[in-house]
Amino acid sequence: MAHMTMGAEGLRSVPALLARNASQYGTSPAYREKEYGIWQSWTWADTAKEVEALALGLLNLGVNEGDFIAIIGRNRPYLYWSMVAAQCVGAIPVPLYQDAVAEEMEYVLDHCGARFAIVSDQEQVDKVIEVQDRLHQFEHMIYLDPRGLRKYDHTRLHQFSHVQDQGRAAYDEFINELQARSSKLDYDSTCVMLYTSGTTGKPKGVVLSNRNIIETAKASSEFDHLKANDEVLAYLPMAWVGDFIFSIGQAYWTGFCVNCPESPETMMTDLREIAPSYYFAPPRVFETQLTQIMIRMEDSGAFKKKTFDYFMKHARKVGPAILDGHPVSAIDRLKYKLGEVMVYGPLKNALGFSDVRVGYTAGEAIGPEIFDFYRSLGINLKQLYGQTEASVFITQQPDGEVRSDTVGVPSPGVEIRIADNGEVFYRSPGVFVEYYKNAESTADTKDSEGWVATGDAGFIEEATGHLRIIDRAKDVGAMADGAMFAPKYVENKLKFYPNILEAVVFGAGRDRCCAFINIDLTAVGNWAERNNIAYASYQELAGHKQVLDTIQAHIEEVNASIAQDEMLSGCQVHRFLVLHKELDADDGELTRTRKVRRKIIGEKFEDLVNALYDGSTSVYTETEVTYEDGRKGKIKATLEIRDAKVVPASNQRMAAE
Repeated sequence: MAHMTMGAEGLRSVPALLARNASQYGTSPAYREKEYGIWQSWTWADTAKEVEALALGLLNLGVNEGDFIAIIGRNRPYLYWSMVAAQCVGAIPVPLYQDAVAEEMEYVLDHCGARFAIVSDQEQVDKVIEVQDRLHQFEHMIYLDPRGLRKYDHTRLHQFSHVQDQGRAAYDEFINELQARSSKLDYDSTCVMLYTSGTTGKPKGVVLSNRNIIETAKASSEFDHLKANDEVLAYLPMAWVGDFIFSIGQAYWTGFCVNCPESPETMMTDLREIAPSYYFAPPRVFETQLTQIMIRMEDSGAFKKKTFDYFMKHARKVGPAILDGHPVSAIDRLKYKLGEVMVYGPLKNALGFSDVRVGYTAGEAIGPEIFDFYRSLGINLKQLYGQTEASVFITQQPDGEVRSDTVGVPSPGVEIRIADNGEVFYRSPGVFVEYYKNAESTADTKDSEGWVATGDAGFIEEATGHLRIIDRAKDVGAMADGAMFAPKYVENKLKFYPNILEAVVFGAGRDRCCAFINIDLTAVGNWAERNNIAYASYQELAGHKQVLDTIQAHIEEVNASIAQDEMLSGCQVHRFLVLHKELDADDGELTRTRKVRRKIIGEKFEDLVNALYDGSTSVYTETEVTYEDGRKGKIKATLEIRDAKVVPASNQRMAAE
């Protein structure tokens, strides 16, 4: 094993990659985790031992080949080892979203028929216990953190470390069986099953094979020259395909180190301490960080703010060109170097981005202004376009060819074609095997030649070969006059403003567009405190006259910008209201990955949509909400509806001329 080269035969499963890493990179760090404020570290050799002990323990508990093992909790080395240990014994790991409520978990556990679950703590144990009577095949649960679980019935409940101890004790009894099962694994064995957080209908179980994960990890690692000495921060949900490809696929292929933060609250501190060289975040994370920077700058002294504004203006002018290696004058370079010392360097350091060599964002389109802000600081932030069904990668942006309005060129090994209606199709070694127990949906999504329908509308630019995504194919519609309606394009422009957290634009089949807005409580609350404006709740702040004035100004700026795009100028927002509650995944309004469920929101707030279109200036509404402890309640509010200024089509042509 020690002499195997990278592409050697035999590296056809994740456990085989682990064996190679233990021999080739044995003493290099594979995992780090911060616990009680201290970083713990495990080498690849340590990892192989931990995984082996757990795998033997699973055999001791009676795990069969083909069993499904649910894995629930925040990103921790132990849970990544659980996924690999499951694979070692021929079982299939099924990571679940840790913030899912018990009923959502019940659906997944029942659908895949999980016999075992490995969970992080008492909170997750309680959720599974709540539904386990309705799961006929469920047998054993293993937990990591014993706090609060001492008095629970332990007939079918086991502590993680005890399962490992029992595995080590039964080494002689089970080691031959473990090796036999591991060596049977090949490219066609199932590597993982991930449930999509579909914006419509029940989640579907996406079956991904070792071929899907390893071939995709190999191609994408080579595309960005990822190396064994790279550092990555694992903080995104383990049930999400992106985390699986980065923290298992690419990590095991290249041998780099996966760092797990202590908690969501300490994430930013931990990010600064690790200073990853390879970093991924959905647009929302970059938006939140930018909002925090802007809030801090508003609070700083006049000199500091002036310096910041001056150098950021320069960075926006020349930063991206310097990053991409385009020619820039000597004086501009010098000024940029000074900015690096005064502003960009300290700022990147505060964000934890000092060492980022490759940064990616995906999942949603990112606002161009946000994207350009980070690139102007010299951070190599790029976009990729992917799906669970593709093992993530469909397109990526090559270094030096990065723009905010495209998602790049086809990833290595991926073919793309655009259907007559504008829908994007792809085919690649990463294309999923099937939707579990759902042949009908599999056939709808993937044809006999392996082409997959993305559900997104887009086109390939002739000059550059880059793909541009306009919107979800089902959301791209037409206005009443036949003009193109692309809501997400407008929503992303609105979300660039730190005060706007979420936007939902309506307009399909209608004569004009209207919008719901969610304010960002952190940014707007900060503004309110600075201006001595007292407020008791989100709802009160959302209805404040000055807040509405500010939001209206943002919408009018966006309208002016949209008016310049001939294809989409009809999407300007004519009327809007600020919602009385934050859109929430627990209320079914967003998916677990925070995508807007447009149809559900339209139906749920039908009274508000009607009021936007019937000329009302205000509307009274009552909405049922779910509190964190599961109780239901009602929020009542009277919302003000405002008109926003739009740029007429004739003006925009004159402006262009």
